[in-house]
Amino acid sequence: MIAFTASLTPVVSPAGIVPAAELADVHKTYGRVPALAGVSLRVSPGDVVALLGPNGAGKTTAIRILLGLRTPDRGKARLFGKNPRAPSARRRVGCTPQETGLPQTLRVAETLAFACAHFPSPTPVGDLLERFALTALARRQTGALSGGERRRLAVALAFAGAPSLVVLDEPSSGLDIQSRRLLWHGVTAYAVAGGTVLLSTHDLDEAEALATRVVVLARGAVLADGSVAEIRARAGVSRIRLTSSAPPVAGVIRREETAGGSVLYTREPGAVVRRLVEHGSTLAGLEVVQASLEEAFLDLTGEQS
Repeated sequence: MIAFTASLTPVVSPAGIVPAAELADVHKTYGRVPALAGVSLRVSPGDVVALLGPNGAGKTTAIRILLGLRTPDRGKARLFGKNPRAPSARRRVGCTPQETGLPQTLRVAETLAFACAHFPSPTPVGDLLERFALTALARRQTGALSGGERRRLAVALAFAGAPSLVVLDEPSSGLDIQSRRLLWHGVTAYAVAGGTVLLSTHDLDEAEALATRVVVLARGAVLADGSVAEIRARAGVSRIRLTSSAPPVAGVIRREETAGGSVLYTREPGAVVRRLVEHGSTLAGLEVVQASLEEAFLDLTGEQS
């Protein structure tokens, strides 16, 4: 197994900027099970990158290696061009793992203040309370919080040290819609101010709502890396919706029949529409749109049911 060394030379991007986080041809196997198979990933300052993929794709392993919690079997990981275990690199990172324990008897504001006390120039507690909609809960003990409130507090703790990079592992897993929206608002506020975010998720709405870039992982490998629009375009799937029943035509890779009509999925929308006309379809309520991120994701990973 290759261990990290403190003498790694910082890798500088073509623009002369050291990446906030980087994996270079990283391999990791647990027993005989490969978790990562040559994953390369770069997060530049100001990026909001979503690691998107099904359970078991390797997202959490990639994050643990980036944070210095695991070592790769082969390849290298860097934070700000340094060993991920170097204190000077770790001090610049805030993290919320999938599961976070909170002191049950401390109040929300006390919990944030305790975390902030560990940093020389922390984010003000009042700012964290406001950003993550926790102000009304400031005096409540953490043990009395709902699941969504606890998760928002756990994510807020990642921002306590005014980090240069925030890493979030499945930040809104298990949350209801309102809690997710509140959490997303807090992350977006940080990103809009110039912060850098790396998050793992299998929540397609989350990736679409937050990310400027999406990296699709499946079976330990990178399948695609680009903007939401580019990921959709790479999958190449369009959706044709009609308010009438569509006749069977060539070029349709999947179809759904609903009470409101037919939904057709295709990689050649123009040709399919032309064939529908040739078959006498009235094209009632015709709508042609690019595939959603979910449809692109299913197409890329081969996870179609």
